[in-house]
Amino acid sequence: MKTKTPGLIVAAFGRQYEIALADGSTALCYTRGKKSNVACGDRVAVQLNAPDQGVIDSIEPRNTLLYRSDAFREKLFAANATQAVVVVAAEPGFSGELVTRCIVAAEQQHMRVVLVLNKTDLADKAAAARAQLAPFRTLGYTVVELSAKQDAEALRPLLAGQTSVLVGQSGMGKSTLINALLPEAKAATREISEALDSGKHTTTHTRLYRLDANSALIDSPGMQEFGLSHLTRAELEQGFVEFHPHLDKCRFRDCRHDREPDCALRAAVAAGSISPRRLDQFHALCASCGK
Repeated sequence: MKTKTPGLIVAAFGRQYEIALADGSTALCYTRGKKSNVACGDRVAVQLNAPDQGVIDSIEPRNTLLYRSDAFREKLFAANATQAVVVVAAEPGFSGELVTRCIVAAEQQHMRVVLVLNKTDLADKAAAARAQLAPFRTLGYTVVELSAKQDAEALRPLLAGQTSVLVGQSGMGKSTLINALLPEAKAATREISEALDSGKHTTTHTRLYRLDANSALIDSPGMQEFGLSHLTRAELEQGFVEFHPHLDKCRFRDCRHDREPDCALRAAVAAGSISPRRLDQFHALCASCGK
């Protein structure tokens, strides 16, 4: 019987994974079967059939799992991350809805959330991006403004002691941010496609970088969508932090916060405690997820 060796997944390439082993070496390992259910950041046990190759035998229980899903498939980003760092930029334009979806997914996993506004050196375009993020700042989310190509150090104190996963649309500068914080990472970057006003995908896999003994940063591929089909309606509610004080005060336990009488959320909207737009976003999110 082969000995099982503990390790940490530090990079995910489809069904192939780079595992950091306790002795400081790495091994390239596969999962058993066709379906892969492991993620960067997972603590695993592997059976080595060579010093640098093997098979993932089991996964240790996770503290968190950040992923997106639609009706057909799931895309795992990171396991055991404690913080989601949602990166947007002054250019190209970003989707506020996608930011909301990233936050909801992180909140459902009880992860901390930090928003990064990158490319603030583009002063003529930064003002509009800043205004787009203002509602999230009002809700209490930390917003860090920086230019990754010039100085990314404003983010570093917020990464200390955390395992952070960078998420966001393509072209927002996640890889540039990684390079600024960890020059040795040499993450691939490419020019933005201005004609499409969207970034070209540069990160095709997920990778964990060590900042220090107690802090890590996980870079994930850029995305244009963030499906939340795996969340229940109640879990979607929990993703809107300003809803929390009101959720147990509706007349009906299964209130949909639409036309029901004595709905606490709609009363909070009328009182100015909840933005009407946020309640509309919640309903739109539920509809898109079939909830």
